[in-house]
Amino acid sequence: MTAYPWFVLVESNTTGSGRRFCAVARTRGLRPVVLAADPGRYPYLTGDGVDHLTVDTGDQDAVDGACARLARDGVAGVTSSSEYFIAAAAAAAAGLGLPGPSATAVRDCRAKDRQRALLVAGGVAVPAFRVVDGAAGAADAAAALGLPVVVKPVAGSGSTGVRLCATAAETADAVAGLLAGADERGTPRERRVLVEEYARGPEYSVETIGDAVVGVTRKHLGPAPFFVETGHDFPAPLAEAERTAVERTTLRALHALGLGWGAAHTELRVTPRGPVLIEVNPRLAGGMITAVVEEATGIDLVACCVDLACGRPPSLAPARAAAASIRFLVAERAGAVTAVRGIPAAQRMPGVRAVAVTVEPGTRIGELTQSFRDRLGHVITTAGDVARAASVAESARAAIVVEQSPSAAG
Repeated sequence: MTAYPWFVLVESNTTGSGRRFCAVARTRGLRPVVLAADPGRYPYLTGDGVDHLTVDTGDQDAVDGACARLARDGVAGVTSSSEYFIAAAAAAAAGLGLPGPSATAVRDCRAKDRQRALLVAGGVAVPAFRVVDGAAGAADAAAALGLPVVVKPVAGSGSTGVRLCATAAETADAVAGLLAGADERGTPRERRVLVEEYARGPEYSVETIGDAVVGVTRKHLGPAPFFVETGHDFPAPLAEAERTAVERTTLRALHALGLGWGAAHTELRVTPRGPVLIEVNPRLAGGMITAVVEEATGIDLVACCVDLACGRPPSLAPARAAAASIRFLVAERAGAVTAVRGIPAAQRMPGVRAVAVTVEPGTRIGELTQSFRDRLGHVITTAGDVARAASVAESARAAIVVEQSPSAAG
C-alpha cells in the first residue's frame, strides 16, 4: 500500500496547469501520478519528483488497466489537465466509480462539428458553418456562407490552425493546409474541417465550474488573419445586461452539450445580434486565465478541479473583489535572441504581480506557428478596477524588449 492515495492525471500540459494539478494534489494529502506515452515530454515530472508511468494513453484499455492497477493501493481521483485526454480520464474515472464528466459529452464537445450540431439543436446562437473534407468543398462553403470566413480544425486547442480567410482561394488553401498537417501534439488531424461565418464583435470567455459562473474574461487577439490571444482582463468590462446575456448563453450551451460537471471554458463574441457562441471547451481555460482569476478573486480553479475529481466540494467563494490582467510577449519573427531588456523596469511598476520571459540570449526562435506557441513570456497585474489593471499590463509588456538578430538565420 502507498502512504497516500493516488491522484491520477492522464497526460498533462507541458507547462502551467499540469504542474499545478500535481502540486495541489500534494497539498490535499494525495500522491500525484501522471500516465504518459512519453513522460520525457514533461520536464517538471523529474524536477518535482512526480511519479509517472509510461502508458499508451491513446488506448483506452491501457489507461483503464493502469488505473485499475493503481486502484489496488487506492485512487482518490482521475482527471487530465490536457484537453486531448479529458474524455479518456473521464472514462477511466467512471470505471473506478469515481466522479467525472460524461466521457461521451466530452467527446461530442471536442469534435467541433458535432458540438455545433448539438448547440444548434439546443437553440444556442452559433456562426453559420459547413463541414468540408477538401479544398473544393471549402471554396463552395465560403461562397455559401459569405466572405470572410473562419477556417478551423474540428479538433484542437490554442487557436492552432485557425485562420480568417478573405477569399475563396484563401479558404481552399487554408483547408488543404490543415488536412495535410498535424495538431500541436504531432497527431494527424481529422479529415474534416470547419468553415464558418465570421462573427464580428469583441470576444469573451466564461469560466464555469459545474453550473456556477466564476466570471467573464475579456480576450485580446493579435492581428488578423490569425487568432493568437495576446492578453486577458478579468472581470470583463461589460454592461450588466450584456454580462447576463453572455452568462445565460453559456449555461444554455453547457446544458445542450450534456456538460455541467467540472470546469468549462466557453468562448463567445458579442455581436450586433447578441452573444454568439464560438466554442465550448470542457476544461479549464488556458492562457493562464486561471492565474488571472485567482489574482482577482482568490478562487483557485485548479484546486476546484482536484477537489471535484476526488468527490470533495470545491471552494468557489471569492476571497477578494479586485481586477487582474495578463499580457503576453509574442514573437514577431524567427531569429536568434540577442538580448532581453526591461524586465526590472516592468517588475517595478505598481500593480505588477508577475513577470516571466521564457527566452534568453542565444535562444533560437524558429518558424512562427501563429498560435499560443509563439509566446515568449507574460506579465500579470492587479488593480482595484479592470481599466487600471489592463493599462499597467500594457505598459509592463511594452517595457520588455526581446532583441533578435537581423536575419531569421541568426
